[in-house]
Amino acid sequence: MKTTVTIPAQQLAVSYTPDVVVIGGGATGVAAAIAAAREGADTLLIEQRGYLGGMGTAALVPAFCPYTDGEKPVIRGIGLDLLEKMKQAAGPNFLERYKELLDWVPIDVETLKRVYDAEVLASGAKVLFHTVADQVLLDGDRISGIVISNKTGRSVVQAKLYIDASGDADLAALAGVPFQVGGEQGELQPGTMCYVVTGADKARYDQYLKESGHHPQQEELVSEAQRNGDLPEGRKRISGKAWITDSVVGFNFGHIFGIDGTKAEDLTRAAIEGRQLIETQIRFLKKYVPGFENIVLVHSGDQIGIRETRRIQGDYTLVVEDFLSMRTFEDDIARNSYFIDIHLANAGAAMTIKHLPKGKSHGVPYRCMLPQGRSNLIVAGRSVSSDRPVQGSLRVMPNCFAMGEAAGIAAAMAGADDTGFRDISVPELQRRLVAHGAWLGERPGQADVEQEVAASDVTFEAECK
Repeated sequence: MKTTVTIPAQQLAVSYTPDVVVIGGGATGVAAAIAAAREGADTLLIEQRGYLGGMGTAALVPAFCPYTDGEKPVIRGIGLDLLEKMKQAAGPNFLERYKELLDWVPIDVETLKRVYDAEVLASGAKVLFHTVADQVLLDGDRISGIVISNKTGRSVVQAKLYIDASGDADLAALAGVPFQVGGEQGELQPGTMCYVVTGADKARYDQYLKESGHHPQQEELVSEAQRNGDLPEGRKRISGKAWITDSVVGFNFGHIFGIDGTKAEDLTRAAIEGRQLIETQIRFLKKYVPGFENIVLVHSGDQIGIRETRRIQGDYTLVVEDFLSMRTFEDDIARNSYFIDIHLANAGAAMTIKHLPKGKSHGVPYRCMLPQGRSNLIVAGRSVSSDRPVQGSLRVMPNCFAMGEAAGIAAAMAGADDTGFRDISVPELQRRLVAHGAWLGERPGQADVEQEVAASDVTFEAECK
């Protein structure tokens, strides 16, 4: 990783001067850019690839994690709207199959890319693809500019406010924000190379499940294949299988261990090993799983899926006790009900899983997105200030949408008042979030604002299957 520099900005040309710049175009960055632009901020979204979506498109994560607490959606606002728009755009068959579903909805990758493009541009935000930020210019506790690199060359972007939606706290690290990585010994959750196959036969597969009584994650077949040497040791089940059509299926299956997603060398090794593992898994599926005898690999992830890297030190660190006690904070900007989901760090380790009771959630405080030592930078997404167990819960895309939306509105507010992120009115931020459809739990004023929204023909889908 390149180090932070304090070279004078005038040594490079200034290419953009937005109010708000968002680094990273995954779920967090998409929501942040839309939210900031809708609030009137001149917004620039910078993404290293040629499309938006992050792990959901680049890494082919096959399905969105739950939006609900088992009874009602806790992730609403922009995140829920984008989910519904993907369903609509994916066509009548997809919509018919998943219309009422809010949890584990399969991702139609190419459709989702187009939906993200359309919604970000419709908000008024600008997008710059094939670009990375590799240096930060500092002026006291403020970022005065960032140096970007792309085919055009190197230049400076000077914004009022900066949103780090990279997922790895890349901008925060360049800006000297303190952070933690992984567990006590630096261990990290493994990565997964996801992929999509065609040629499956869902009717035959469903009949096999009915007749065998096997679980859809195929624990019995995976264990048998491992005993026979047809699969490597490691996870004993297929963790994710998403039917996009009756013949097209996305897989989240298996692990690549010892990968640090902030190191190019590790990502390179993971890409090579991941593709080799896919070949092994395809042979397993054809040999062991009825309905998959004739599958063909059509797409593997552009990169391995990464579950954790850096966690910043913020004004508040969300800890496991907050999760377990289902704590509510005065400065909540989202609610989370996804379970603690820490994948094993090596093939012999155990996974950590902890669910909240059905219908329950905990608050996500605004302060955990405020990095120590920087006034005009906010960090949203999986690298917010939390301990490792909570990161294993917060890291999923629906939560990233919610945190990104809050960061975007906060940036627009700070930009309008020419202040930093710590100087905005949090009650006003919460009011705007609720007005745009977010749900912050049962708190004073929530019902009144929701009634105002309902009166303006905005509705919430409450079904969860």
